[in-house]
Amino acid sequence: MRKSKPQQLLFAFADSPKGDGHVGGADESARKTQPVHTANDSHRSESTPPPAGGYCHLLELVADQGNLRRALTSVADNKGAPGVDGRSVEDVEQEARQLLPRLRDALLTETYVPGDIRRVWIPKPSGGQRGLGIPNVIDRWIQQAVRQVLEPIYEPTFHESSHGFRPGRGTHTAIAESAGYVKQGLRYTVDIDLENFFDRVHHQRLLDRLAQRVKDRRLLRIIRLMLKANVVLPDGTRVKSEEGTPQGGPLSPLLSNIVLDELDQELERRGLSFVRYADDCNIYVGSERAGLRIMASVRSFIERRVRLKVNETKSAVDLAHRRHFLGFRVGGTRKGWLSVQLSRRTLDRIDTKIRALTPRSWGGRLSWCIKRLNRYLRGWIGYFKLITKEAWRTLRNLDAHIRRRLRAIIIRQKKRPRYLFRHLVSRGCSWRSAVRTAFSRRGTWWQSNSGAMHRAYPNSWFVDSPVSLTDLWNQHRYDWRPLWGYRAEEPDV
Repeated sequence: MRKSKPQQLLFAFADSPKGDGHVGGADESARKTQPVHTANDSHRSESTPPPAGGYCHLLELVADQGNLRRALTSVADNKGAPGVDGRSVEDVEQEARQLLPRLRDALLTETYVPGDIRRVWIPKPSGGQRGLGIPNVIDRWIQQAVRQVLEPIYEPTFHESSHGFRPGRGTHTAIAESAGYVKQGLRYTVDIDLENFFDRVHHQRLLDRLAQRVKDRRLLRIIRLMLKANVVLPDGTRVKSEEGTPQGGPLSPLLSNIVLDELDQELERRGLSFVRYADDCNIYVGSERAGLRIMASVRSFIERRVRLKVNETKSAVDLAHRRHFLGFRVGGTRKGWLSVQLSRRTLDRIDTKIRALTPRSWGGRLSWCIKRLNRYLRGWIGYFKLITKEAWRTLRNLDAHIRRRLRAIIIRQKKRPRYLFRHLVSRGCSWRSAVRTAFSRRGTWWQSNSGAMHRAYPNSWFVDSPVSLTDLWNQHRYDWRPLWGYRAEEPDV
C-alpha cells in the first residue's frame, strides 16, 4: 500500500469545482410519507419483460441534460460531506452551469473516470465500527444519474417482500408484512444477517447480473470503474477495491438490491414467507425444527451461490417476539391480538440519547434544552408509531424518566442547597419538605424524585414542554385492528 494525497483522479473535467448531491426525480417518491402496506400473497410485482436483446443505448439517457439536472438536485437535497477532493455540494451547485455540458461530453466520449473514495468510520449502535465510502460530489452526481435510469428498469422486477432502499417502501411496510405472517401463526423466525455485506459484494457476479438486462457496454464500464475506485483511508493510505459496493454513494442501495434479489428469488422458489430489508432477512416458519432446517439450507445457498457470509453472531432461529428487527419486536398476545413493541436495543438507544440531550450540567435555559429534546422525540415517534398498546407502559416510563431528568437539571442550576430551599418554598412547598430535599446528601438523582420537587414541578407543569411520547403516540399511532383482526371492544389507552 502507498500513501496518497487527498486529490481527485484525473478525468475529463478535472479542473471543475467540487461538490456533493442528492438524487431526485425517480427517487422523489421515496422521501414522501407512505401508507403502511400489508403482506401480499403475490410476491413479485408485475413487470414488462425487457426488450429483445436487453436495454441498449442507456448511456444517452444517463447523459441527458434533464436527467443530470434532476440528479444534481437530488444530490444537493442530501447535503452530503465532501469527498477526497474536498469539494462541497455548494461548490458544485455554483459551477453547475459550466460543469453540466463538460460532464455530459465526458460520459458520451467515455473519458469519465471516477475519483477516489474517502473512507470514514462511524460507530455502530451494537458496537464496533461501520465503514462508509464517500465519493466525490461529482461522482455522486453521476451515480445518481445512473440510478435514475436503472431504477425504473429493475424496480418492477424486485420481490414484494424486499423493503430496503425502494421507493414507496421502508421500515413500516416491512414491519407490517412481518406482523401479517405472525398473525397467520408463523411464530418462529429465521433471522439471517449478512456479515459486512456492503464490503463483500462480488464485483464480477454483480456485473454479470447487470449484464443480463443492461446491454450497453459503455454504461457497464462506468459502473465497473465506480466499483473498482481506490479507497483512501483516514491515514491517507490508498487501497485497491477488489470487492464491495461503497456504502455512501447513491448507486450503492440499488446495486445491493440487485445482488440480493437472487436470494429473494430462491426463497420464493422454495415457497417461504420472508421479509428482507437490505442485508437483514427474516424468514417466518411454524416451528423451531423447520427454522433450523431452513437456516442450514439458506446459509449454504448464501455462502456457495451468492458468495456472501452469514453473521453467525447475529443470526438465529427463535420466537419472533424475541428478535430485534428494525428496532421492533413483533409477536402476539395471549388474547390473540397483534403485539408490536420496542426492542431492547431500541430502548437502550433512546435512553442513551435522552441522557445526552438532558445533561445535569446543562448551563443554558431550560426551554432551550426542552426544544432540542422535543425535536428528537417527534422524529423518534414518527418512526416508532407502529407500536401497539402493549408498549404504552414503556412510553409512559420514558415520559416519567424525561421529567425526572429535567427536574435534576433545575436542581443543579440552583447551585447551592440554600438557593434550592428558597426556590422550593417560593413554589409552594412546606419548609419541612423543602429542607429535606434541598439539604439532602443523597444526591441530585434522589432529590429529583422527592415529594418537594414533585409539588414544585408536578406533571401538569410539563404539559406540552416537553412533548409527551404517550400523547404523540395517541395522535399518530397506526390502527392495526382492521388489518389484523383486533376485537372491536379493545380498549383505547
